[in-house]
Amino acid sequence: MTGRIVILNGAPRSGKSSIARALQTRGLWLNLGVDVWMAATPERLQPGIGLRPGGERPELEPVVQQLYAGLFEAIAAEARAGLDVVSDLGLHDGYSRPLGIVADMQRRLVGLPVLLVGVRCPIEVIMARRNADPQDGRYVGGEGVPAPVARWQEAVHREIAYDLEVDTAVMSPEACAEAIEAKLSSIRRAQALQI
Repeated sequence: MTGRIVILNGAPRSGKSSIARALQTRGLWLNLGVDVWMAATPERLQPGIGLRPGGERPELEPVVQQLYAGLFEAIAAEARAGLDVVSDLGLHDGYSRPLGIVADMQRRLVGLPVLLVGVRCPIEVIMARRNADPQDGRYVGGEGVPAPVARWQEAVHREIAYDLEVDTAVMSPEACAEAIEAKLSSIRRAQALQI
């Protein structure tokens, strides 16, 4: 049996990783997300798939396309092996030129059970989370919203049609995981009725 795929898409600090961890407590879910993939990427190519919107590093963009292609193929391979995969990403096309990352993902995962989840979170909550993190001190005490943070907030959801959306300002990671599982169950029931 083919494994299920959940793609969690949202801005940094929107709660994607927490949702992925909550899903992992409910079954055998492999997390092949941005943090895992960035850790596997050579330092000279960082931030790799974590390259933020704004076209700031056009020399990395061809590598970003390759890294995403490899990630999507790895996700597909794990699902074909029968494993459930959750991937927490920040998909966008805010590069110096459009790279078509979402369209490439859809091509590479075609025929597999994919649930694309938009992880939304108001900018005020994202800023509070950033400011509370001692590892992210560059934002502490700053005035307003830094331009890179604002660009993420705008670019990450642009022109993406989701199967499900969650708001982590009002839903806990566990509640988001429950909503995802409920959606996956309803899809399975609908598919069973069609057979």
